[in-house]
Amino acid sequence: MNHVVSLVGAGPGDPELLTVRALKRIEGADVVLADDLIDPRVLALVKGRLLRVGKRGGCISTDQHFIHALMIKEAGAGHRVVRLKGGDPFVFGRGGEEADALREAGLDVEVVSGLTSGIAGPAAVGIPVTDRRASPGVILVTGHPGEGRTEPDWAALARTGLTLVIYMGVARAAHITAQLLAAGLRAELPAAIVSAVHTAQQRHAVTTLADLPRCIAREGLASPALLIIGEVAAHAVPAAISQAQQVNG
Repeated sequence: MNHVVSLVGAGPGDPELLTVRALKRIEGADVVLADDLIDPRVLALVKGRLLRVGKRGGCISTDQHFIHALMIKEAGAGHRVVRLKGGDPFVFGRGGEEADALREAGLDVEVVSGLTSGIAGPAAVGIPVTDRRASPGVILVTGHPGEGRTEPDWAALARTGLTLVIYMGVARAAHITAQLLAAGLRAELPAAIVSAVHTAQQRHAVTTLADLPRCIAREGLASPALLIIGEVAAHAVPAAISQAQQVNG
């Protein structure tokens, strides 16, 4: 029987949002290869060896091919391997690349889905990403396509009329906002920023599309953060209430 490597989604931060299967895999692993942004409360659940293989924009990151080789080596040695990834392994987590590399090495792959921040983040501050009164759908898109990769077609996205949830978009908020306004979205369209969702550092702000870059700077909001653009952003609870909910947990 082939060895199995589990690609496990750690969710957005709070360990109470882990799935039951994710918790079982984390606690039962011989070795866990963990992403950089995994919440310390989740890492505290690891009973085997913990190897940090962080990947984060703007920082020194572990080479992706090295991660592949390390997983293959550990699984080949007969160890129960968990690759622990923030959110969901297959939502902006390079889980697809890792699954392909493992299968090419003759290993079986188990994917344990996690709650992605693009859903959990808006919900944490009262924003429904879909609402039949305002938006019949939601688009999850990266604001940081990466070197050599195609820029999202912001004009096409604007024409859909759907909620836009933008990952990794804080550093490029001015560019993204300009593109969406040029595509015809209203300057006063509601927009929100949610930072460090489901952690003790969670903060958010609500503004308009035109004011989004200034709001980010004014409030000192930083990555990891999500941008939510659409009518549903107006449903966000006041920041003071959100912060009180975090404290009272």
